[in-house]
This record gives sequence, structure tokens and C-alpha cells, in this order.
Amino acid sequence: MRLTIAALPLLALAAPLPAPAADHEVAGAVATLNDPATQERMADTVTALVAALIQMPVGPLADAVARIDPASRAADIPPDATVGDIAGRDRHDAERMGADVRAGTRMAGQAASALAAYAPVLKDMARDLAAQWERERDAARR
Repeated sequence: MRLTIAALPLLALAAPLPAPAADHEVAGAVATLNDPATQERMADTVTALVAALIQMPVGPLADAVARIDPASRAADIPPDATVGDIAGRDRHDAERMGADVRAGTRMAGQAASALAAYAPVLKDMARDLAAQWERERDAARR
């Protein structure tokens, strides 16, 4: 029973998939991740979100927390404080995070390209291992 459970991932990998559909989806994901325009949009989106987030006011929330728990540190937060004031703001944080997203997306695209290239070999290996497991299991039952 344990061998059967252990072999399930191998059998799942070896199971025939609708190759054209799967290949099309993988190719689409790889193309999207490797598209410089997509990388820029993602980086610009994160940059804008972080820039907006660090400007969000937290004074009213801190005031509400201070009313509930006067001994909390929230009582020390100025009424006009922002997330950036509390978190410690560097004016280049948003740009740095955007650059990190851009680099991360490039790396994800490269990794996806490599995985897509190796997928047929990995599928063949999984099929071979599953077949070998079946032969060994059958031999052990004789």
C-alpha cells in the first residue's frame, strides 16, 4: 500500500495529458513571463502600489487602537502619520521594489523556459520510473 501511494506522483506525471493544450498553456506562460512589456507593467504596478501604500494615513487607526488600549504604542503615533512614517520610509523604496519585481519576473521567465525545455525529458523519466516500479511490484508478487 505504501509503495502504491509513493508511486502515485510518478504515475500522475506519466499519465497522458492533452499535450497540445498543456503545451499551449506552458508556452503562453513562458512568453508572458519573458515579455519585456509585461515585466515593465508588473514593475510599474508594484511601484505605484508601494508608493500609494506608504502614503496611506494610519493616524486614525492608531487613534482607535489607543482608545482601546491607552498603554499601547499607538498612542504615540501622530495623527497625520502615514504607513511610510511608521515603517521607516526611504523615498526610493517603491522604485527598488519595482526593480526587484522586474528582475524576479525575468528570472521566473528564464526558469519557466528551462522547465518547458526539460518537460519532455522529465515526463519520459517519470514514465520509465513508473514502468520500472510496475515491473518490480509484479516481480515481487510472484
